Amino acid sequence: MSWHARRPRPELPYPATIPGVLRWAAAEFGDRDLLVVGEERLTFAEAERRSRVLAAQLLADGVGKGTRVGLFHNYGADFVVAWLAALRIGALVMPFSTLATAAELRTMLHLGDVAVLLAAPQILGRDVRALIAEAVPASLPSPQLPYLRRVEIRAGLGAGEPSADELVAAVEEQVTPADLAQVTYTSGSEALPKGVVHSHGALVRNSSPQATRFAFDLVGLTGEVRTVFCGFPFFWVGGSLTLGQALQNGWTVCCVERFEPEAVLDVLERERVDRVWAWPSLVQALRTAPSYARRDRAYLDRVLGTPVPGPVRHRGMSETMGNWFGIETKVIDPETGQELGPDQEGELCVRGFAALQGYYKKEREDTFDPDGWLHTGDRVARREWGLEFLGRYTEMVKTRGANVSPREIEVVLESADAVRHALVFGVPDPQVGEAVVAVLVPAPGREIDLDAVAELARRELAPYKRPARYVVRAEDEIGWLPTGKPDKRGLKSDYLASEEMMAR
Repeated sequence: MSWHARRPRPELPYPATIPGVLRWAAAEFGDRDLLVVGEERLTFAEAERRSRVLAAQLLADGVGKGTRVGLFHNYGADFVVAWLAALRIGALVMPFSTLATAAELRTMLHLGDVAVLLAAPQILGRDVRALIAEAVPASLPSPQLPYLRRVEIRAGLGAGEPSADELVAAVEEQVTPADLAQVTYTSGSEALPKGVVHSHGALVRNSSPQATRFAFDLVGLTGEVRTVFCGFPFFWVGGSLTLGQALQNGWTVCCVERFEPEAVLDVLERERVDRVWAWPSLVQALRTAPSYARRDRAYLDRVLGTPVPGPVRHRGMSETMGNWFGIETKVIDPETGQELGPDQEGELCVRGFAALQGYYKKEREDTFDPDGWLHTGDRVARREWGLEFLGRYTEMVKTRGANVSPREIEVVLESADAVRHALVFGVPDPQVGEAVVAVLVPAPGREIDLDAVAELARRELAPYKRPARYVVRAEDEIGWLPTGKPDKRGLKSDYLASEEMMAR
């Protein structure tokens, strides 16, 4: 069967739901470590018990099937316990980026209709209480966040003895593969983030042993895997995929709270990690760390692999759970809709049992075409070895493994009094994929203070969304299309040929 063709759903020895997987994994792998973060270790059995305790507490507080539960935790046992607890009782989980500013967090809480927010007291030295005090009104409910009823800021989730086990078990039996499981927020083509919705069935089947083997075969990975290092944030789809794979394959997942190459190399050697899941820029940072040459080179070279120059393989997306298993693909001419053959450049379309259910608050007709295809906007070509990623038909910037909406950044920058227009686009960057560039047009009679604009971006935007470079241009230097929109393609071409690019 061709890798990109429709395939049947895998047969599993447990229900295709997170509670079904968790009960099976706890019985199968028991005292094996599920998670290692620094000195903290969480076994499969402990993850089941602690999440069962928290699940009972959530049920007692009125959380149930469909309740929107936001998570604001970094790598660690508390994230895993909260994620499992909410999913096993049928709540709709919304992990939020721990890089978010107060304004961004407030936006996601409002967009997601979140009823309960579970948050850590501190993340990487950041005072989360102060952040939430800025993002959330002191009195709830409020017109600003009409659905939010409770914010719980605490560590050590799931401590204590289990209670209400019979109730938790009865609730778990009502969770089905069709139930919505998670909303992963990523930047959309508009100013607001888009929420990618996945069901329990998609989450479980796309991280099943069959799906994992398929993914390994696709990129030529061989050998037994027992321990992996996860460099993907748990709040993005790569983290969810890794946790699902760990539960079903019996893996130990190793992480660090902050990615620092020397600390990661220490973890790899100490835990004898078999595979590293991380973006190429992070893997390259490990290979170029000062101590790399003095370490166990034979082991690290095998685990990290060797850089492969040439075409960029499409790694999947939030809409496909970061995998291609259970995903049917085709490449079309975006103008005519005609399906294209091998080695022809076109737009990627996807559908299948492991694809997204839709976008949060978007009607199905606004997401899929009449035949159920999602038109991704990704520009690709089908090769013998898979899909080559060639860029985007839309304006989306892909940086540090994340989608960034230019309009979201432009809205923030244009809130500065001196900025009349902000025009944002991405340019190739060997370290992060694409660097964010902002061209600013001054308001009449004003001069733009770039330090003040950069400070505004630091205050309102997560680090990976902040422009790496600013350029000021007069309005008559901006090309405008007949539609009245700025010619961003021409602007980007001019920038790439400009002195700013040459001076890098």
